[in-house]
Amino acid sequence: MDKRKLEESLFKGLMIASILIVTCSLLAVIVVVVLKGVPALSLSMILQTSKGGYYLGKEGGILNAIVGSLYVAGGATALAFVISLPVALYLEEYAGRSKLASFVRLSLDVLWGVPSIVYGAFGFTIMLYLGMRASLLGGIITVALLVLPIMIRAMDEVVRMVSLELKEASYALGATKLETVLKVVSRQALPGILTAVLLAFGRGIGDAASVLFTASYSDYIPASLLDPVATLPLAIFYQLATPFPKVQQRAYASGLILLVMVLLISVASRLLTKKFTKYVIR
Repeated sequence: MDKRKLEESLFKGLMIASILIVTCSLLAVIVVVVLKGVPALSLSMILQTSKGGYYLGKEGGILNAIVGSLYVAGGATALAFVISLPVALYLEEYAGRSKLASFVRLSLDVLWGVPSIVYGAFGFTIMLYLGMRASLLGGIITVALLVLPIMIRAMDEVVRMVSLELKEASYALGATKLETVLKVVSRQALPGILTAVLLAFGRGIGDAASVLFTASYSDYIPASLLDPVATLPLAIFYQLATPFPKVQQRAYASGLILLVMVLLISVASRLLTKKFTKYVIR
């Protein structure tokens, strides 16, 4: 057999094997969580907050953790978005191929790979220095720092894909640099920007290490930004850490709820991207 055909067949086989490994791993996680979580799932678990003795096998639910996760991830995503979009637009439209842009992109890539526990430790240190206690605000800021590199780099990539001819046509019609960036580039990159936001939200809602010391935990839904807050990942962790089989099974039910939330985010990302792509000029 020709050497080139042999190499092509080999790498094609490796690619197929990689796809099968990823797909089977995802299916295995879903099957295990569903099979172990469904028997413990109940309406009261979703609609009630934790009560005294919940982690000892008594009555209650994880509504406080569900709402808390939405608060933390939603607030962090909104905060990160306010910072990320201007940075991404600046990197591509103003900084261009400068050394500053290259340095910023490299820094963001490094930050993307930093473990979330490091962000948690950093946030906790800053909170101690400022005299803050663990709270919803601390969790939001820490998770925002965690998802910031992800959001900026994702937005940066989609902004770079906007057609140069389209921008030149805007300039030819008399638009300024700022008007082109805000009314042309941002509109054309909107599907990718929405995907970046939902990707960051999904990353933030599923993280436990970054909020372990900064958001603490509470059996109640927070009434202000300075109250401690529960999150689903930490609820799962605490339930698995108990010696009671009934509570451990509830952890899988909590994991199922979190899995459904992340899957819904992924589906929403696809639908929104498809909806707004029809306005993109290629």
